[in-house]
Amino acid sequence: MSPTQGARIDRSKLTSEMRGHFAMLSFSALVAGSFSLGSMVANEVEPAAFNAIRFLIATTLMGFIAAATGGLTRQVARAPWRFVILGGTMAFYFVTMFEGLKTAPPVSAAAVFTLTPLMAAGFGYLILRQITTVRMAGALILGGIGALWVIFKADLAALWAFNIGVGEAIFFWGCVAHAFYPSIMRRLNRGEPAFGFTFGMMFAAFWVFVIYGCNDILETDWLALPTIVWTTIVYTAVFASAGSFALLQYASLRLPSAKVMAYTYLVPSWVILWELALGNGAPRGLVLAGVALTVVALLMLLKDEH
Repeated sequence: MSPTQGARIDRSKLTSEMRGHFAMLSFSALVAGSFSLGSMVANEVEPAAFNAIRFLIATTLMGFIAAATGGLTRQVARAPWRFVILGGTMAFYFVTMFEGLKTAPPVSAAAVFTLTPLMAAGFGYLILRQITTVRMAGALILGGIGALWVIFKADLAALWAFNIGVGEAIFFWGCVAHAFYPSIMRRLNRGEPAFGFTFGMMFAAFWVFVIYGCNDILETDWLALPTIVWTTIVYTAVFASAGSFALLQYASLRLPSAKVMAYTYLVPSWVILWELALGNGAPRGLVLAGVALTVVALLMLLKDEH
């Protein structure tokens, strides 16, 4: 191989990785929006019913996109058990999140969520033998500290008073599932078109919600729901479900699992921007130090390992 060819391959690899990082940057912003909007409708509709209709819309949209782009190939239909595993994994995460939030304060639940990147690094090693370097581990820890600083609003007393309750314990297992997803998705993917593969996963997740929340779905008066609920359903279906899952898959095929999940550290920071946009006020200045730490951690992860 000539030096020119080698340089061309290196540039191609770098471009692919940078696209993966951009995908996860977009992913974290979209997911943050679902937290801000979701908090406004949490008491208006049952979680299982909400997620069922959300995934119905998202799956339908993803199906049209996959069909239009030629993503619904025979290759996607092979080994459908893979989608049951992937869809069930994500459905389990959302179910445990909402079940946990019935008793766990949002701050405590968010603190548990910051364990996801480190667990993703562990799954990345066990499933894909991805090695987390010292610098990557340092970045993950730094990002975790920054995220906790943001989540607890720079209040050390609130951090030290944190106690694990039933809701936090339930949500912890959901976070395990969330951390498991990137590695198992990469293992089970057989080179199928991204939209077709994502459609299969979402279709399976939808049926998990239908089975789990059948009673809630039937008992919900859908026509009587406030406008904000339908606005949130549409947003989470189109952007925080169909869009984010496609971005997650795209990035998972180009970045190590630990780097993919590290972008969850940015979610609290994006939530701050969402809250500002919705007119809910800005955090105090000390909280911004945590935002700065998460940015530093991400810059560390952006650097090539070699």
